[in-house]
Amino acid sequence: MKYPNLEKLVDIIAILRSENGCEWDREQTHKSLRPNMLEEAYEAVDAIDDNNIPNLREELGDVLLQVVLHAQIAKDNNEFDIEDVAKELSEKLIHRHPHVFGDAKVNSTQDIINAWDRLKKEEKKDRKSVLDGITKSQSALMAAQKISKKVVKVGFEWDSIDSLKKCIQSEYHEFDEAVKDGSPEKMEDEMGDIFFATVNLARWYKIDAEQALLRANKKFVKRFKKMEEIKEKPFEEYTFEEFNDLWQRAKLLV
Repeated sequence: MKYPNLEKLVDIIAILRSENGCEWDREQTHKSLRPNMLEEAYEAVDAIDDNNIPNLREELGDVLLQVVLHAQIAKDNNEFDIEDVAKELSEKLIHRHPHVFGDAKVNSTQDIINAWDRLKKEEKKDRKSVLDGITKSQSALMAAQKISKKVVKVGFEWDSIDSLKKCIQSEYHEFDEAVKDGSPEKMEDEMGDIFFATVNLARWYKIDAEQALLRANKKFVKRFKKMEEIKEKPFEEYTFEEFNDLWQRAKLLV
């Protein structure tokens, strides 16, 4: 037995789902566990971002729990089991790495990426559109980034960075017009266009838009907490100018 603890985990989940197991585990379905899958994945990403290796080990265990639990639910429903999951994944990895498991030759990482995309396209023959397969439940920012990358691969791209920047500027003008019209729906549409165009600006410069916004969020939180530490009076008593001064002081400290 090469991975005894992994097999033990599968057995434990089976016991928890059995008649003599845990009522909560028995009640779970793929849909009821959806929030857990997202939450555990995000917590694992937090551990990666914090470079907290002990915490990453724990969070990967929680992610693995979700995988094994979903597989056990499927087994109980006579759909598939964890062995089927591993088999399909193994076959996919072998097929998409012909330069490792076959005779294919590659000269760069880009060759590997291109081959991966080509082989994936061969596997997904039911997909008719370039944009088929975009994950619906991922963040809107990540989805926008993926959509942008996919259409660029077939040549749908701005002819220059200047034209892209002009597009972004025009989206701001259109938003201003929507504000003048007083239409919440138009304002939402135009704001979405601003976000989407800005994601393309990030992609142009090979910036991960999701990571960029995450960094901005963390930076803001750190600075605001520092403002809370150094303020001389309740925030409610601050004027705009005083807030700005406090913000600038916080920026120098963190």
